[in-house]
Amino acid sequence: MKHIPNIVGGLLGLMFVFAASMVLFKLGPTPPAPPEGSPPAHFMAAFGPTGYLTFVKVCELVGGILVAIPRTRNFGLLILGPIIINIIAFHGFVTAGVGLLSPMLILICLAALYLLWVGRRQFLALKN
Repeated sequence: MKHIPNIVGGLLGLMFVFAASMVLFKLGPTPPAPPEGSPPAHFMAAFGPTGYLTFVKVCELVGGILVAIPRTRNFGLLILGPIIINIIAFHGFVTAGVGLLSPMLILICLAALYLLWVGRRQFLALKN
């Protein structure tokens, strides 16, 4: 029971590290572009060339590394929290719900919520 948060934190951190590394270091094929003229295409047209995507991926990489390390897990969750919310918002609003119930997104959300619950006492100390 004591090691479950470490396992979940390691898996969540590795998911974000691998996803960020694939984009930052161009380790794999690029995903297919969304259909031209669609809301996701417009979103990505503004997101990619401006360098904002690189900024988000660097934050994912740093947050993933911090979440994987038990001592820095809560700080990593503070970094990854807004990114996870933006992923949910992208699928909910930009793609009109497509991918919102994907197993990977559900796993990421459940793992982050579990780690927030486990570390809730440390987060409650921030309120003063």
